Amino acid sequence: MRIGELARRTETAPRLLRYYEQQGLIFPRREANGYRDYDDRLVDRVLQIRGLLDAGLPTRIIKQILPCLDAPRTIHFADATPEMLDTLEGETERMTRRIQCLTRNRDAIVEYLAVVKQLA
Repeated sequence: MRIGELARRTETAPRLLRYYEQQGLIFPRREANGYRDYDDRLVDRVLQIRGLLDAGLPTRIIKQILPCLDAPRTIHFADATPEMLDTLEGETERMTRRIQCLTRNRDAIVEYLAVVKQLA
């Protein structure tokens, strides 16, 4: 598929898709005319990248952990640095706090909706 189709399917700007390619996060094929050809599996990969970026991970860390997120989930880092491990531990803790906050907010909204619907 062309970059426009991948952009539409992932709701990601083509400029960002080119940036992901530049950062070594995705690898489209090149056709004879030089156009990028994106495999269907890159839809999930781009969504995964966006989720990790939204969670606060930098692209340099995402690039290192992306291969571990494919099936099968055999994780092996021959070159895992102490900095990378510290970063991942910190991000995991931050994500956990964010999940807890989102859960509290969701529960409050659900409770609010239940009360409002009873009054209606």
